[in-house]
Parts: sequence; structure tokens; C-alpha cells
Amino acid sequence: MKLAARVSQVTPSLTLAIDAKAKAMKREGIDICSFSAGEPDFDTPEHIKQAAADALKQGKTRYGPAAGEPLLRDAIVSKLQRENGLTYQPENIIVTNGGKHSLYNLMMAMIDPGDEVIIPAPFWVSYPEMVKLAGGTPVIVQTTAETQFKITPDQLRQAITEKTKLFVLNSPSNPTGMVYTPDEIRAIAEVIVEKQIYVVSDEIYERLLYDGAEHLSIAAASPEVFDRTIISHGFAKAYSMTGWRVGYLAGDADLIKAASKIQGHSTSNVCTFAQYGAIAAYEDPRSNESVELMRQAFAERRQAIFDLVSAIPGLSCAKPDGAFYLMIDISKLGKTSLEFCDGLLTEQKVAAIPGIAFDADDHIRLSYATDMATIEKGIDRLAAFVKSKL
Repeated sequence: MKLAARVSQVTPSLTLAIDAKAKAMKREGIDICSFSAGEPDFDTPEHIKQAAADALKQGKTRYGPAAGEPLLRDAIVSKLQRENGLTYQPENIIVTNGGKHSLYNLMMAMIDPGDEVIIPAPFWVSYPEMVKLAGGTPVIVQTTAETQFKITPDQLRQAITEKTKLFVLNSPSNPTGMVYTPDEIRAIAEVIVEKQIYVVSDEIYERLLYDGAEHLSIAAASPEVFDRTIISHGFAKAYSMTGWRVGYLAGDADLIKAASKIQGHSTSNVCTFAQYGAIAAYEDPRSNESVELMRQAFAERRQAIFDLVSAIPGLSCAKPDGAFYLMIDISKLGKTSLEFCDGLLTEQKVAAIPGIAFDADDHIRLSYATDMATIEKGIDRLAAFVKSKL
């Protein structure tokens, strides 16, 4: 069978592949320390599950509006006003099958063949692939540990051409865990407005911040940049709802209408009763306590894994401000990230993500969304592996 040419242009997700391999080895009884999954190891809070269960009992099992349940769109509008100081109407919101789907819908609705989309590296694996699927051209801008893996306004300005349509901003970041300060966000916003391009702001990790880091949505940086911002968000990370597949886009009403048209011909509505769980996540006051307990646990794990990795000769890492990832510099080992991670899994039964997946081949990514015992045992194994290669 001759497949569509677009398929050959897309790279399979290394993060999903390695996580699947680690889980398969675990099922075989192998003692695996996995740092691969970008998924909280906490259960969904009970009140959110109960809201979905109640919706099931009430018969909320039918088709719904393609753009989302009206009550959830209202809850999202209220959240964005309350927490981010952003004024939207329900017509500015579409509920999607997870945050990933919100970004895919955006690219399909906005990007034409020949359009350029600027993406800072290291980046989340799916950003450039979605651009390619839409027929666009990803323009990758490299960042370094010296700038905390954050693009500077000058770098952004220099990357913009007459073909540039969109800039992808992710703060807190996957895979680096770095957070742009409010001043840095405002400086980026000035370039967006000056150059008259658009920005999609992936804010799915905004509740997972440490050491006093602040989240400022770029849409709130100025009235001018508000009109040029599309927000991608979801419930997976902060509320441990990864399998629920509920996310959303917020932005210009015409864009949201276009995304709804695409969704209407692809997936239709998001699972109806799952949306009622998402409503509880945003409206039930118990959610704040659940999120804070999880954030505190991540903060403790973050400090522990950072200290343990920093003590390993031959490795170095920048301390993250948010999310639940650690990017580790392996350049002194003289191996590609794929070679390093394959050896680490084979010899020490530790699963990590090669940095090549994020266009950072001299790094690997560890997720500390796992228990403290796994962190301690896994980093001991990592230390043994590195010692054997130096």
C-alpha cells in the first residue's frame, strides 16, 4: 500500500515508545526504574471522579456540542478570568480531546503550506510534527543551559521572516522544567506585537511551580498581545487526569469556530461525562488542596533528584522551576542520547528519554513524576552506569 507522503515526514514519538517498552518489561517481571512518563503517579482526586460518576448516573452519555459542554466552557471562562486575568466568552473556547488535540486542531486551522512556525529547542516532541502534518515548516531555535533553555527576544526577532505565522511558547516547559519570568514574558510579547505574528501559549503545567516561580500568561502581558495569543491548556497534569483526555483552546472566536469545524469532522465532542469531571476540577474548592498536595510532593522529589544527579561525576543539570522534568547534560560521556538511554535500560534497567527527541542530543530527560523510592534506587543505578562509562 502506498501511504500518504505526510506520514513519512513525521517522526514517531520516542517518549511514548520508550514508556511502552519500560511498561512491557515491567509486565515481564523485570525490576524497572522508569523516569520516562510525563504523567503524575497520583490518582485523580476523588471529588473529580465522583462528579464524572454522578454524570454517568444522570445519563450524561449522549453526543454533545462539538466545541464542548456549555457548563465546562463557562467554567473555563471563569478560570481564565479568576486565575489569569483574561476575559473570554464561551465562543472563544473549544474543549478538545486533551491538550495535545487542542494544539493539533490549532495547527490544522491556522497553518498553510509554506507557513513557518518558530519553536525553541529543547521542545516537546509533538510540536514540530504537528506543524509538518499541517503542511507548515518548523523553524527550530536552539537555546542553552546558560539561558536556562529559554529563547531570548533577540533570538525570536532574528528568526522571524515574512513567512512566519506562529511562535510556540511553553512555560513551564516540557522537557526542561524552566519557567519564563513575568518580565521575560513581557519582552517576548513586545516582539510578537512588533512583528505582527501569533503565539500559542502551552500552559498545561502552570500550577506546578517551585521556589517562588511565577506564571504570567502571555495573553495577559498587554491588550495588544492578547489579540495575538491562543492558549492551549488541559486537565491532565495539575489534576492527574491524563487518561481522561480533556483539554481546550482559548482564542479568537473565528479561529475557535474553525477548530470546531475540524473537530466536528474528526472526533466530534469530547467524552461527555469526562467533561463533568473537568467542571469539578475547576469549580470545586477541594481541587486547590489536591493540586497543592501534589505540587508539594513534586517539589520534594525535585529537590531530591536534583541533589542526587548533581552529585554524579560526569553529569550536570540545571535546576527546573516547574513541571516535573529534569534535563541532564551527558556530553562528557561521549555518547549520543539514544546510545546512553539504550545502555542505561539494558544494563541498569532504568528508563529515560533520549534528548534527541527534543532536539537536544547531549541531554537526557528524567521525569520525577514517580515515588521517592524509585528516584533513590534509579539514580543509584544511573550513577553506577555513568561510573562504568567514564
